[in-house]
Amino acid sequence: MAQDLLPLIVEPAELEKYLGKEQLLIVDLSRPETYVQTHVPGAVHIDYPQIVATRAPILGLLPDAAPLSDVLSSIGLIPDSHVVAYDDEGGGRASRLLWTLDTVGHHRYSLLNGGLHAWLNDRHRVSNEPVRKTRSDYAVKFDNSVVADKAYIMDRLRDANVVIVDTRTPAEYRGETKRADRAGHIPGAVNFDWMNAIDQTRGARLKPAEELRRVLTDLGVTPEKEIIVYCQTHHRSAHTYVVLRSLDYPQVRGYPGSWSEWGNSPETLIE
Repeated sequence: MAQDLLPLIVEPAELEKYLGKEQLLIVDLSRPETYVQTHVPGAVHIDYPQIVATRAPILGLLPDAAPLSDVLSSIGLIPDSHVVAYDDEGGGRASRLLWTLDTVGHHRYSLLNGGLHAWLNDRHRVSNEPVRKTRSDYAVKFDNSVVADKAYIMDRLRDANVVIVDTRTPAEYRGETKRADRAGHIPGAVNFDWMNAIDQTRGARLKPAEELRRVLTDLGVTPEKEIIVYCQTHHRSAHTYVVLRSLDYPQVRGYPGSWSEWGNSPETLIE
């Protein structure tokens, strides 16, 4: 199955046609109790904490190569696998897995549009049987072209060719909600609450591409710029990362430490 048979954003009806295909690897990042009750047939489960690392107070970091290799091997990932990820909370956790796959050079993947909500709302068949895949030997090698760390951002705060996108709530962005030692936002960052990309009236699917492009363009988030997305732990912003990739933005990076690092670092500048 070639990647172009499944687009980056795949509809539930389209995915159902491919259930059972050998190279298809469906990954459920819902809460464990949800997975036990109902999931897409054939989906393996990853618990979200398995794909993030913590060095308190910094959350949401990339795991080291060895533990990440172990997790990806445990679900049977091989280079030819086309991963379709989903979750039960709007796509943030699923998108974090897809961004993580980008960091290791695995670009054959899709996000299930609307996740489990849309799948259930559209009454597609489900299973409650746990799925175990034959373990693979997936050796992680990181590609930093989709990663922005603190130093990378500090070097580009005044770069007119870089746009930093804060995907937290407006209250977090303005510093009214404090979730680190300091509150506010990265200097120059524009605010695009990640939930603004989601249409709650359509089973948590993405809003139309034309609408998203218009809103982002109005914020100065345009395809010729390098875009860096962040939130508190690069969970919400991972969703925006996938949205931007689906809109053909060629230069997008995620900041894994996000505000849990920036807001707890005494040397960083804050607005």
